[in-house]
Amino acid sequence: MKWQYAIMHLDDMVATIDSEGLCQILLPDFLPYNLYFEENTDISVRIENLNNFYYWCSTRVLTLDRTFAKEILNAIRAGQGRTDRERARISLSYRCVTLTDVFWVKRTDEMISFSQISLYDHSLSDAFVDVSLLGKALTVQNMELLRPLDSAGDVSTSGSVPKAWIRRSGVFYLLKDGGQRDVEAELLASRIARCFAVKQVLYEPDTYQGTPVTRSQLFTSTQESIASMDQVDIYAANHDTTRQILVDSCDPYGYHMMNLVDYLVGNTDRHWGNWGFLIDNRTNQPLQLHPLMDFNKSFLSYGSVEGAICLTTEKPMNQKEAALWAVRTVGLNQTDEVRREWFPDDSLFDLFSQRLSIVRAAAK
Repeated sequence: MKWQYAIMHLDDMVATIDSEGLCQILLPDFLPYNLYFEENTDISVRIENLNNFYYWCSTRVLTLDRTFAKEILNAIRAGQGRTDRERARISLSYRCVTLTDVFWVKRTDEMISFSQISLYDHSLSDAFVDVSLLGKALTVQNMELLRPLDSAGDVSTSGSVPKAWIRRSGVFYLLKDGGQRDVEAELLASRIARCFAVKQVLYEPDTYQGTPVTRSQLFTSTQESIASMDQVDIYAANHDTTRQILVDSCDPYGYHMMNLVDYLVGNTDRHWGNWGFLIDNRTNQPLQLHPLMDFNKSFLSYGSVEGAICLTTEKPMNQKEAALWAVRTVGLNQTDEVRREWFPDDSLFDLFSQRLSIVRAAAK
């Protein structure tokens, strides 16, 4: 069946693509960072356009390593979505909307606006929190009442641990589980990070149906989006630049403080999806690195003072080396005391203090 889709940014049509891979780029500066099209009739280019479109759509669906992924997909009556094309079908069923940016997709002949499908203006279904966070099956009644947009926020959120979006008094919060260790680690790491001058997501303790979770507030909006570094790498490859050049020109302070804090709290999960740019939706250009987030895998590299391999640097180095580079470049920027009573035991506090002493000495 022939089709033609429009990739939208708010209410602006950015590009179109049809079932034969023919595309038209209307606003090249407003393409998603991880979507690349060429206006060319050559068959190989058209195939590549289609592959790129399916890939981009597929990135807007949770991956199967997410806890309760099968339960979530079953609840929306979707398949397992193992290929890009299968996952694209799932994403297209809710117009590829997410809570990370303002891109979406529609048929070119549809008369519909962003306000009609925006998750920022849509009250999420509390019934779906049970599925995403606890893995509970929906009742038949709730499944019948569920609309695609009711589940889109959770279905399009990446990460492997159980999580769910809730909306309270007009504010979106993300609830995350992952077990007692991960929850306690994220709360402690967040408390430590607040003692340093770095923009960050604040994690607070909460419970959902008796299950301890962390709670954090959504920081994207119709004004500001995020582009993760795995998306930025695709952009860089197609624009003759590198991720490091883009980071250095945009927010070197935020970059170094991220590496410093991750070393201090022993965070082992700063992969390319866990950091990126905050994007100005008026221009689709980076403002700075987005607030530091995701600390649930903290304190896992405390086995040695060097820490784990730093995942954010071009040159291979461990977390200690990245942290020393950071303090020599931007300073320590500690704003408050990290208190012993926050830690569950003396040994963990001593390991943290050892790392803090190392970087403090280098900052002098």
